[in-house]
Amino acid sequence: EGVAYACTNDDLSVGVVVEVNAETDFVAKNDSFMDFVKACANTIIEQNPADVEALLTLKATGSEQTIAEMLQEKVLTIGENIQIRRFERMEGACVAYVHAGGTHGILVNFETTNGIEAKDEFAAYGKDVAMQIAALNTPYLNESEVPAEIIEHEKEVMRQQVINEGKPEQIADKIVMGKIGKFYKENCLLDQE
Repeated sequence: EGVAYACTNDDLSVGVVVEVNAETDFVAKNDSFMDFVKACANTIIEQNPADVEALLTLKATGSEQTIAEMLQEKVLTIGENIQIRRFERMEGACVAYVHAGGTHGILVNFETTNGIEAKDEFAAYGKDVAMQIAALNTPYLNESEVPAEIIEHEKEVMRQQVINEGKPEQIADKIVMGKIGKFYKENCLLDQE
């Protein structure tokens, strides 16, 4: 159990997504636990630690305590094992979205020009993209990221399905090429509706 949390700094130039685990979902909904998660996220944004071990040694942003000291305090007061599992920090135009109270934390990093990230329309667009990712859990950004062995496997499965449907083998490959286009639309974010 636990929570995935994503946020950005005020000007959307740095973002972070962090996963903090607890033993029960009840703890994940606790305000004290969420304050700790947010302290971790803000510290990652401000101080850019290399990994979880490095994060634990840092003084929390806006506090005199280290993240490790805060963690120990939460474990003692809440009475459950709590662990910072992982995080990802990105620089550049970022938009963050937390889905379903922390079941999914989405951080989308965009390449932008002309300071567009300062506009409200950018934040709205970015949130829409993040919600799309959360809803459909797209494994790939675009067609070029799909490994060749995945495509070959899909083609073979599709070819067998077409032949089993009674289509002649000589046209099976043409039908499969059309089906691969549908596979891309379902599995590549940039190809989706």
